[in-house]
Amino acid sequence: MRCDFARYAAKQHFTKNQHKTRTMTSATHNTNILIIGAGLAGLSAANDLQRSGYKVLVVDKGRGLGGRLAGRRIGNATFDHGAQFMTTRHSRFVEEVNRWVDAGVAEQWYASVPGQPNSHIRYRGVPTMTAIAKNMAEGMNILRAARVTHVAQSDKIWIASLDNGTTISADALLITSPVPQTIELLATGNIQLPKDKCDRLNNIVYESCIAVMAVLDSPSKIPPPGALMLADGPIAWIGDNQQKGVSSIPAVTIHSSGEFSAKNFENDHQTVAQQLLALAQPLIGAKVIEHQIHGWRYSKPLVMDEHRYMLASEGTRLPPLAFAGDAFAGPRVEGAVLSGWAAAEALVNCRFKGID
Repeated sequence: MRCDFARYAAKQHFTKNQHKTRTMTSATHNTNILIIGAGLAGLSAANDLQRSGYKVLVVDKGRGLGGRLAGRRIGNATFDHGAQFMTTRHSRFVEEVNRWVDAGVAEQWYASVPGQPNSHIRYRGVPTMTAIAKNMAEGMNILRAARVTHVAQSDKIWIASLDNGTTISADALLITSPVPQTIELLATGNIQLPKDKCDRLNNIVYESCIAVMAVLDSPSKIPPPGALMLADGPIAWIGDNQQKGVSSIPAVTIHSSGEFSAKNFENDHQTVAQQLLALAQPLIGAKVIEHQIHGWRYSKPLVMDEHRYMLASEGTRLPPLAFAGDAFAGPRVEGAVLSGWAAAEALVNCRFKGID
């Protein structure tokens, strides 16, 4: 029994973000493995697959790298406005973070905050979280600011069409975008999967988050280390980017709670920003002189798949097709990386054509 993604997607409401694409002449690329998404799962998978000898091409709709490892500048202020830190548990990820520290793109931030016991060490990117993604992407073939608009099976290969006129043929396909976007993309080529896999995808649920980046007229009154986590109310997090070492001038990042974001995500952005700034003002202390807002529609998974990845082509006549990301058994930075590694191993074990 199979599920029809085209019919599923027709019933859903998807809001497409508009992205400026770079000017490129129409071209055709041939690769062993096409990876959609240059976030942590996609980049970690690409590294392992390249080391295994495969020709890999990564495509991402954004201009930057790292997905929710995101940074932004407002004048002289710098912000981490997506993922704020990472912790380590798995032995291989511990080694990877140590490598980033040695490379100068990560460092310890804190292990405790006032009034709380020590916990897992929080690591930050240097100078911002995006530095980690840039380090991971060294030596990779990546097309940025290019959206994959259509994927289809053609005999034993995948054909992907991009919004800039580029066509890519690949022996295997790894998709690391948020699952609702993955489902929508599969529908473009009427790609059908077994019902059990379809059910697993449909069961995944995400929480959204609204991020406000505010430049201050003086240092905030947030105590060291500049991290404020709130258990209740509309605000879930306030990070002091100056104390963190990200910004040279006072600047804070405010993350809304999932409940607040669900109620306000489609509302006027500036109205929502003013609400969050007013609520945060007693905690920040300083005056806001400039701000911007960004909405993370798929901020983190609330309901995850229990497996590190999904080999969606298993038991079908599809060419190798896998899904990975933080929705697959890992909502943290570490989980996304582990998912990418697991998906890469699964694709290598498929023993599809491409290399001997």
